[in-house]
Amino acid sequence: MQGYAAAGEGGVFAQSRECYQELEEWLAGEEAGGLQHGELEEQLDVRGRELLRLLFQDRLDLLAEREVRRHDVTGEDGIARTRAEKGRTRPLATKFGQVTVSRIAYRAPGAPDVHPLDAALNLPEEKHSHGLRKLAAIEAVRGSHEDAVAAVTRATGVKIGKRQAEELALRAAADVDGFCADRRPDPAPDDHALVLTFDGKGIVMRPDALRPATAKAAAAAQGKLATRLSPGEKNGRKRMAELACVYDAVPVLRAPEDIITPPGKKRKKKAQDKKAKGKRREPQAKGKWLTASVTDDIPAVIATAFDEAERRDPEHRREWAVLVDGNNPQIEAVTAEAARRGVTITIVIDFIHVLLSA
Repeated sequence: MQGYAAAGEGGVFAQSRECYQELEEWLAGEEAGGLQHGELEEQLDVRGRELLRLLFQDRLDLLAEREVRRHDVTGEDGIARTRAEKGRTRPLATKFGQVTVSRIAYRAPGAPDVHPLDAALNLPEEKHSHGLRKLAAIEAVRGSHEDAVAAVTRATGVKIGKRQAEELALRAAADVDGFCADRRPDPAPDDHALVLTFDGKGIVMRPDALRPATAKAAAAAQGKLATRLSPGEKNGRKRMAELACVYDAVPVLRAPEDIITPPGKKRKKKAQDKKAKGKRREPQAKGKWLTASVTDDIPAVIATAFDEAERRDPEHRREWAVLVDGNNPQIEAVTAEAARRGVTITIVIDFIHVLLSA
């Protein structure tokens, strides 16, 4: 086992210690004393981030000093690396700023270098750290990639490009299918209802991503604005994303007034009475599974949901309910899929759509 140097020995953490001393002196000085709390907070955010960056860098430098040359390094190609070169560096962009990772490179003629310390640190293939990747992925789902870039910069002071933010989000989502597959809920008891629900959502697309018929309609339309669509002009610019959800529900006996409650005080009193009696007002969804696609058509997404439902109830012993909003292609696809699998289903259409189609 390698020895561990104390924090004060030699030059270990010298940079970060010097930075902290400068920060301490600044806080005790006249300049900081004249700042309002908001200005002080902003300055500490910037200066403190630099202190954390230097702590990170000093720790990496310490790891480089402690790395011991090995004599049994073999790459994934099976070729032994018999040569070693110390001090090979690579950049790493972190949430605190950019640092440099120095390590031993093991080499062989005609073969790529191998860096065991990279694996020990679990360094990413790209320049950006996993922390930045996670932050970019979180912000990317909130809106556009431009907004994600701006949010990352606000939070960290690190500037990344739009394409980089997009690539980081894609890398973060690379294992989403495996992640979801590992967390699929176990089958529920036979007396629990098995519910499938489907819906469609129009998504505004780039012109080159529209289906042929929609793209033709969009090309023929004349927009009021030169640079963007005004309200009401997104018709013919969308592709329908099909969404499907499967979940288990414990049946709850309810009267009509439990579903369509009386207005005003009677409704409030009824809710209070049920809460006092410890009664549940409606069935609770459990074990929710969700999928969506803007590329697959309605029958394909519905078939995927039926696959999940059959995984939970392969012998079709449970009560199957399908919730839709009156979309005829959905109903036709659901009916066809149920017939193909030999399962009995109850289709439930929401009351508002029934009224509108009457």
